[in-house]
Amino acid sequence: MGVIPGLPSLAGAAEVFVVNTLGLPFNSGVLLFAAALVGLLVAGLRYARRREMTLLHTGLMGFVFVLIGYACYLIVPIRSGFNPLIDENNPEDVLSFVSYLKREQYGDRPLLYGPQFNAQPVAQHEGAPRYVRHNGRYVVEERRLETEYRDEDKTLLPRLYSNQPGHLREYQKWVDVQPDQKPTMAQNLAFLLRCQMGHMYGRYFLWNFVGRASDVQQAGVLWPASATKNGLPAELADNRARNNYFALPLLLGVAGLLYHLRRDRRNALVVGLLFVLTGLAVVVYLNQPPTEPRERDYAFAGSYYAFAIWLGLGVLAVADGLRAVLRQERLRVVAVAALSLGVPLRMAQQNWDDHDRTGRFAANDWARNMLNSVAPNAILVTYADNDTFPLWYAQQVEGVRPDVRVAVLSYLNTDWYIDQMKQPQGPSAPWPLSMTHQDYAQGTNDYLPFVPNAAVPAVNVKEFVALVRQNSPLLQVQTQSGKSLLSYPTGNFYLDVDTAAVRRLGIVPPERRGQLVARMQWNVGEEVMEKKQLAVLDLLATNNWQRPVYFSTSIPPQEYGGLHNYLQLEGLAYRVLPCAKPVPATEAAGQNPEIGTVATQLLDDSLMRKFAYRNLRLPKVYFDEQQRRLMGQYREQFARLAKAHLQAGNPVRARQVIDHCLRVLPDDSVPYDAFTADLVAPLVQLGDAPRAHYILDTLTNRAQQSLAYYSTHEPARFDREVQENAILLSRLYQAAADTNDQARATRIAQLFQQYVPRS
Repeated sequence: MGVIPGLPSLAGAAEVFVVNTLGLPFNSGVLLFAAALVGLLVAGLRYARRREMTLLHTGLMGFVFVLIGYACYLIVPIRSGFNPLIDENNPEDVLSFVSYLKREQYGDRPLLYGPQFNAQPVAQHEGAPRYVRHNGRYVVEERRLETEYRDEDKTLLPRLYSNQPGHLREYQKWVDVQPDQKPTMAQNLAFLLRCQMGHMYGRYFLWNFVGRASDVQQAGVLWPASATKNGLPAELADNRARNNYFALPLLLGVAGLLYHLRRDRRNALVVGLLFVLTGLAVVVYLNQPPTEPRERDYAFAGSYYAFAIWLGLGVLAVADGLRAVLRQERLRVVAVAALSLGVPLRMAQQNWDDHDRTGRFAANDWARNMLNSVAPNAILVTYADNDTFPLWYAQQVEGVRPDVRVAVLSYLNTDWYIDQMKQPQGPSAPWPLSMTHQDYAQGTNDYLPFVPNAAVPAVNVKEFVALVRQNSPLLQVQTQSGKSLLSYPTGNFYLDVDTAAVRRLGIVPPERRGQLVARMQWNVGEEVMEKKQLAVLDLLATNNWQRPVYFSTSIPPQEYGGLHNYLQLEGLAYRVLPCAKPVPATEAAGQNPEIGTVATQLLDDSLMRKFAYRNLRLPKVYFDEQQRRLMGQYREQFARLAKAHLQAGNPVRARQVIDHCLRVLPDDSVPYDAFTADLVAPLVQLGDAPRAHYILDTLTNRAQQSLAYYSTHEPARFDREVQENAILLSRLYQAAADTNDQARATRIAQLFQQYVPRS
C-alpha cells in the first residue's frame, strides 16, 4: 500500500479504535499514532547508531526524509478544517483524508490481477466501512459494495478491464478483441505496449524531446522527416503548437546517457531507476482506460525531469567528443557552448508562441460573462472543471458576483458537496433543499433505477421528493445483494405552478407572459436517476421560484434533465422558467431542435453590452484547442440572437449583432467553427449573400481538407475530429438548403457521402 496512503490508513484505524473503544476525544488516535511512530523512529535510529548498523540507520533516515517530503500533504486536512468556500471532498479528518488520498470517488482499477471488460459478476458483498462522526463516536454510514467475478474471467495484468460504454470500441482500435470473447494475455500485453506505454507515454515523452504535431487531442510526434506541411489542413499546418525540435533534445539526452554509463555506471543506474519508476512504472500502476477527457502528459513529468539530467550530461558528452577534434581548450569551450545552447534555444523558439499568455483574457472574461448572464442571487449549475474553475477564480479572487451560487453538476453526486450547497457562502444564500443528509449520504440514493409501473403515468415532483425523504415502500425495490433501493416508476414528471405568484415575482419577460403554464411536464429518461438529478428535482420542488435557477450553456444537452422546453437563454446560461417553449415549424418538421427559448432583450443586453471579449480579435494572441471550442459558444448565442431579431421583425439589430460577432471573433484569431454556419441563413436573409457564401465556401473547403487528411492518417484515432467535421458539414448543408443554394448543398452532400462513414 506504500507510505501514502498506508500510514494514514493505519492512523485511521488507530483513531477509530481509540475513540470508539477507549472513549477518548476525536483525533486522539491520530496523535497517539504519530507519537508512537516518532518514538519508534527515534528508538530505531539510536539502536542502529549504538550497534553501528549502517544499513538500518540509512534505511530509517531515508524513511524519515520520505515522511518529511510527504508532510506537504498535511496542508489538505489543515485547509479543509477551516471550511473554506471551495472545499472539495471535505477531507478534514483522518478517515476522509484517507478516502481523498485513495481517490475512492473515482472507483478502482485492477492492477496485477482482476477482471476484464466482459467479466460476469456472480455476487456482491459488503466491503470496507465508511465512518462518520456522530455523538462523539465513529459510526458506520455505509459499507462499500464489492463485486465478485468468476475466476475464469480474471487474468494477470488486466489491461482490458473497463466495461464503460464506448470503451470496447476504443480497445478495438489497438487490439482485436470481441465483446463475447475473453481477451488473451497476449492481447492485454499488446494494449499495454501499444496504447498505454506507446501512445499514452512514449508519445508524451517524444513531445518533449522530438516535437509535437499540434495541440489537437491525440496529436502525434513531429519527427524531423515529417515536418513538411504539404497536405495538412489549415488547423494543423498553422497550429502554433506544431513544434519541431529536430529531435535535438533526444539526441543530446541519449549522448548524455551513454556518457553517464561509460563514466559512472552505478550512478547512471540510479538515474535510470528514477526514469523508469516515474515513467513506465507509473504507466503500469495507473492502468489508464483507453480514452481520457484530456491529454495526461503531466502524469509522467518526473521521467521527463530524469531524462533532462542526461540531457545536461550531454553537454559533457559533446565536450568529450570534441576533445580529439579541437585541441585548443578555449575554442573547444566556445564550440561546446554553441552546439549545446542551440538545443534549448531551439526549444524556446518553438515553444514560445504556444506558451505565451500575454494578452489572453479569454478564461477570465468567459467566467465574468457567465456570472453576469444571471440574475441577482442566482443558482448557476455548471458541468465540470473547465466551466467551473474560472468562475470560482472570478468570484473568490476578483470578487465578481459572489452572490451567485455556482454548483457543479457532477459534484452533486456526492454527499459532501450537497452539504456544502446547503451552507451559506459569503453573500450567497444556501440552496433551498428539503432532503436531509441521511437522504443523500454516500451509499444512500446514489442512483434510483427505473422500474416501470403502468398504473403511474406521471409523477408529481414534490410528492416524489417527499416519498424519497420518507424512504417510502412505494418506491423500494430489492437488488441481487438483498439491499433495498428506491426507484422511480415513470420518466414523466410534472410540477404544478402558482401562476399568480409567478406573475407577482416579475420573473417572466413581457413577451413570454402568454407562455406561462400552470403545469410543467417533462421526461427525465427511463434508465437510471443519479443523485445529481434527484438534487435538482428537490431544488425545483423546494425553491418555488424564489431564487433564479440557471444551467450553463456548456452542459451537454442530455444533462438538462429533460427540461429543454422550459429553459430561457439569457447569455451563457439558461434560466429555468415555467414558460413552455413554442415549437417553430422547422422543429416540428424535425429540423435542428434548439434548446429553450431566446429572451431577446436579455440576451441582446448580455452579448452586446455586458460581455467583454478582450483581445479575441488579435491574431497574435494564442488560444489553445480547449479555448477555441469554448469561444464557439459565443458564436452560437450570437446566431440565435440574430435569428430572434429577424423573427421579431428587427433586421437592423440583427445585422448589428452579426457584425459585432464577426468583429469580436474574427476568423484569423478564432477560426470559424460549426456555429459560424448558423450565421449564413440570417446573412442571406439580410441581403448579404457575398459574406454568407464566403463563410460557406471557407468552412466547406476546410472540412474537405480535414476529412481528406484524417481519412488517411489513422482515422480511428481521430474519430472525434471526423465527427466534428461531419457535424460541420451537416450544419453547412442545412444552411445551404435553408438559403436555396442547391449547388453548394449538393457539393456538401457529396463530401459527406465520401468521407463520413455510416454506422
